[in-house]
Amino acid sequence: MAALLLAAAGNGFAEPAALPQQSLDARLRWVPADLGGGQVTLDGHSRLLLARSAAERARLHEVGLDFRDVYGVISAETSWVPRKGMGRNGVASHGLGQFEPATARAIGLRDPDNAVEAVHAAARLLREAATWSAQRIARLGLSPEQRAAKLREGVSIYYNLSTRARNGWSGLNTHRLPVETLRHIHNVRAGARQADRLNARLGGPRLQPLPAEIAVLPAAATAVRPARAVASRPSAPQPVGTIEWSGQGGHGPGAGRRSYVVWSDGTVQSHAGAKVPAGAIRWPRRGDS
Repeated sequence: MAALLLAAAGNGFAEPAALPQQSLDARLRWVPADLGGGQVTLDGHSRLLLARSAAERARLHEVGLDFRDVYGVISAETSWVPRKGMGRNGVASHGLGQFEPATARAIGLRDPDNAVEAVHAAARLLREAATWSAQRIARLGLSPEQRAAKLREGVSIYYNLSTRARNGWSGLNTHRLPVETLRHIHNVRAGARQADRLNARLGGPRLQPLPAEIAVLPAAATAVRPARAVASRPSAPQPVGTIEWSGQGGHGPGAGRRSYVVWSDGTVQSHAGAKVPAGAIRWPRRGDS
């Protein structure tokens, strides 16, 4: 992507994308997140401003990516709501980019909880990921659009998997990856499309269309099926136990004693004529041990 110039003032795009960190921090606007619980997120303009700056500084246009890819990976990681998470390896991850401490150190990220630092670090990692992905798919004979889509698959794989796990990717075996990684690929692309729509809505510059997404997930993994009521016939009540009660009054053997059957629907019936199943709970008569 060529270096982007932000459009006219009044749409909020008057300055170049690569702004100093202090200036960016001052311009970000935090708003309550839909998730509630006191969580906050960046508004749409702040997200684009930050993603553009990060993409510009990392020179992502040189490796076939742009700010929409930065936006997409943050959307996939945290939906732009900073938080503390936990990876599959049990290591805590932090901030908008969900960086583990070792990864943060490796890419020079001092404070993963700082939004400006984290998103710029994510862009640097995306550049590294795109270089790796391009090498993996170099000999596949892809068309330009296929290459653009496959390149982004590899970027998500690089971002999401360990070195050992991702090195098994050939560009042709994406479907064999863990479903969590496939979902990450899908979610990054969905986030990039969201950035595309947001850019258009806020009057940003006209952009090249994003490549068509290559389906990597079975429909069941992405579709939310509506709950459907299942009609069933109510089962007949069953005896679940007995109650035997002893009281005063009456004459002769068993005087004052009563037996009852307890049914599964909560009703109680005189024991006379009722069949109690073997093994049913029996409450003992008063005085029995």
